[in-house]
Amino acid sequence: MRNLYIAGNWKMNMVPSEAAKYAASLAAAAKDAKVKVMIAPTFVCLPGVVEAVKGSNIIVSAQNVNDHEKGAYTGEVSCAMLKDIGVNSVILGHSERRQYYGETNEFINKKVLFALENGMEVDLCVGETLEEREGGRLEEVLTAQINVGLDGVTPEQMKHVTIAYEPVWAIGTGKTATPADANAAHAFIRGLVEKKFGKAVAENQIIQYGGSVKPSNVRELMACEHIDGALVGGASLTLEQFLPIINCVD
Repeated sequence: MRNLYIAGNWKMNMVPSEAAKYAASLAAAAKDAKVKVMIAPTFVCLPGVVEAVKGSNIIVSAQNVNDHEKGAYTGEVSCAMLKDIGVNSVILGHSERRQYYGETNEFINKKVLFALENGMEVDLCVGETLEEREGGRLEEVLTAQINVGLDGVTPEQMKHVTIAYEPVWAIGTGKTATPADANAAHAFIRGLVEKKFGKAVAENQIIQYGGSVKPSNVRELMACEHIDGALVGGASLTLEQFLPIINCVD
C-alpha cells in the first residue's frame, strides 16, 4: 500500500519572515495529517522554516541543488549546505528549471545521482509540454526523462526517490489533466520504472501529480489507482487552499 505524499512547492514566493510564520501555522494545523507532507521554500527561507516546523511532521525540502560538493559555482547551493541546516530533501527537474534555465535530462541526472549519494531524498519532476502532447510525443518525452534522469540510480536508491508527473501545460494555468489522462500517464511511468528497476520497486514507487491541483479536484485525482500524492504550486501558499488538499484522506 503506497501512502499519499502531498508536497508544496512555494517557488519564488514569500520573504523569510512570511515563510517562517506561515510554516509554523501550517505545522500546527496539519499535525494530525494522515498523509506525508512536504514544503519547499526558497533557499533564503529554509533556515527559518526549518526552525518553525521543528518537532512537527512537516518535511522541509529545497527547490534545487548543485551537482558539486563545493567550489567556484557562484549562486549555487550544495547538498552539504542544505543538510547542515536540517534540509534532507530536494526537488529536481522541475519544468521551470528545464524551461527557463535550460536544464537537460543529462544535467538533471547528475544532480539526482549527487543528491542520492549525499543522502538526500529526491522528488524528480517529469512531464510534457502542450506541443509535445498534441504532437503525440507524451510517451517519448516521459521515457527519456525517466530513463536518462534515473540513469545510474540503483533499485535500493529508488526508495529515496519520488517521481512527480507534471504536465507543463497544466502548471499555473488553471487547466488540469483529467483524472483518466493523469492516471494513464502515471501508469505509463510506473511501467517505465518496472522495466528499469523491477516489479517490486515499481509497485512501491510514489508518483505524485502536479498541475493546478486544488481543493476542488484533489480527491478525484487521489482516487486514481496510480496517483500517490500531489506536488502543489500556488495552492500550497495559503492554509485555506493547502489544508483541504492535505486533508484529502478521511
